Amino acid sequence: MKKLQQQLQQIDRKGYKGYKSLQGKFTFPIFDLFMDYVQGDPFASPSKIRLVIYKRSQDIAPEWLTTKRRQTYIEDHIARSVHKAVLNEKTKIGGSGKSGLIAIDAPDQAILKRSAVSVTHEKVTICLSIGLPANGRRINGKEAEKLLMQALPSILKNSIFSLKVDQLKQVLHLADQHDAIRQKMNEENWIAFIANGSILPRQSGISTKPLSNAIPFQSPEENEVSFDIPHRDQPITGMAIKQGISLIVGGGFHGKSTLLEALEQGVYEHIAGDGREYVLTNPSAVKVRAEDGRSIAKVNISPFINDLPNGSDTNQFTTENASGSTSQAANVMEALEAGATTLLIDEDTSATNFMIRDERMQQLVKKEKEPITPFVQKVKQLRDEFDVSTVLVMGGSGDYFDIADQVIMMDQYVPINVTDRARQIAQGNPVEWPESSTSFGEWTNRTVIRQSIKQKLGQKAKVQAKGRHSIMIGRDTIDLSLVEQIVDTSQTRMIANMLKYMAMHAPFKYDLSITEWLNHFEKEIDENGLGFTQKNNEQHPGDLAKPRRYEVAAAINRLRQIKID
Repeated sequence: MKKLQQQLQQIDRKGYKGYKSLQGKFTFPIFDLFMDYVQGDPFASPSKIRLVIYKRSQDIAPEWLTTKRRQTYIEDHIARSVHKAVLNEKTKIGGSGKSGLIAIDAPDQAILKRSAVSVTHEKVTICLSIGLPANGRRINGKEAEKLLMQALPSILKNSIFSLKVDQLKQVLHLADQHDAIRQKMNEENWIAFIANGSILPRQSGISTKPLSNAIPFQSPEENEVSFDIPHRDQPITGMAIKQGISLIVGGGFHGKSTLLEALEQGVYEHIAGDGREYVLTNPSAVKVRAEDGRSIAKVNISPFINDLPNGSDTNQFTTENASGSTSQAANVMEALEAGATTLLIDEDTSATNFMIRDERMQQLVKKEKEPITPFVQKVKQLRDEFDVSTVLVMGGSGDYFDIADQVIMMDQYVPINVTDRARQIAQGNPVEWPESSTSFGEWTNRTVIRQSIKQKLGQKAKVQAKGRHSIMIGRDTIDLSLVEQIVDTSQTRMIANMLKYMAMHAPFKYDLSITEWLNHFEKEIDENGLGFTQKNNEQHPGDLAKPRRYEVAAAINRLRQIKID
């Protein structure tokens, strides 16, 4: 502490770049402070620091680390407690620009593997961003002393050193329960489980918080299951969605899309009190939609689209401006290539001619004049040949009644199993579909030409996440606004780092397929953590969160003019 105090006094009122002398390690009585990156200007991106608390100062219970899920949940809980302490910190620090800023990469409702906090058997590491104080562009040493020597210890005192045993126990219990539910889902071949009493609606279209006074979820009797999970006196009961083809139907504004949205977010676990903490979906489920205008590079969309009038090769379909139907076909095939085993589709965000082609239109436009084989004619083949399940929200067409394994109707947010009635209607009004191929077809494992990404990066090799839905790579932008299962900006930052790693740092002398890249990324994160893309994995990686392989693939596939073999 004295060393830091002396250095701050020496650089007080000097030019702001004098803060660079602080880079390094400073020892406090109960933690070490690492100044990993020092900003060069009070208006620039904030400085990056690590606070390392060793076991001698903070008890690290062995049960925190008995499973990877427990470790992630404890790290998540500590990050939330630090964020709360930052918001409640009373120390006032003045200055220009970002002076006095203290921030942690705070979690939202989902529990993600993050780099903001890491816990091992020996230490807890907390990564923060801070704004070193200045008057104009001169160092304000006295305010910096308040920031580093008063505010930071106070934040630790009110977070990591004030953890409540009962809250930690609840966090660990939730981790065990989520593990147990996912294990049950695997054993029973369920693609989703929704507990009775869950609150599915959110406060608004831009809020992740549960809606107050919402109707609690109640499973239809035909779909209701009950089983034991740890740390609970009574069995948990709710709706199980089995593998296969499931339709969600009903009138407008009755909760169809709300249910599907809960399922698409259920690939992640959620904190207690979220309302969806016991809504879990197959982690390999991917939301698929139309995406007019996106670029496509050598994707085999021939299972759905053939014999285009312009002669385009649909076995290696390439375009800079996809239509609704070609984009949705590509999105399906790319999801399958990345390993998706469940598809989630809402007719409201789908291309109509991709989803259905009714009997009257078939009579008017003959099969040989229509290059599109609609999804309704392919979804059963996906199920039977590849064990790929599909959940569809349909409000305007009954064509899927013929091939659905179950049909759930939402009536004022209450689910009702209407499978038998839907089958009666289908039998009474049979649909004659034109002949299609007897098999689904296949997708190809495409190889990424790394040099094409490197060229995009330019001489400065710059890549940067711009919010949750956009990545700047060189001068180009990757638009992820319609990739709906990215839930955190820190996931997007990690994807941006992965793209740069592919081009600049990957330890391969040859080009890999997209699938090989995705497998490599998962292995690196599992073995080396989220900082593996950085040259020095020990330095500050504190604003990253783990993305799924499917969203990484989505970013690669949306990089315009990428070269694919």
